[in-house]
Amino acid sequence: RGDEFFEAAEKLSAELEAAGLDVIYDDRPKVSPGVKFGDAELVGVPTILAVGRGLVDGVVEIKDRRSGEAENIEVDKAVDYVVNAVRNQ
Repeated sequence: RGDEFFEAAEKLSAELEAAGLDVIYDDRPKVSPGVKFGDAELVGVPTILAVGRGLVDGVVEIKDRRSGEAENIEVDKAVDYVVNAVRNQ
């Protein structure tokens, strides 16, 4: 259970790295999403891509840490969305 989330996250992580972005992939299996988000805030990650329950509907959540705004984006558009968001910051 949950393997599909990790597989999707690994794929997105690899695609973002291939696009030239620095990626921190939090693959800790027994850590809650809340703790992972908190750690991302502490480290100062500017853009957070969360693979979770929305994956069933084909979406991931992308959050801008500075503005606090979050959007659900289709998985196949997520890499382009994040690349554009990061490059336009």
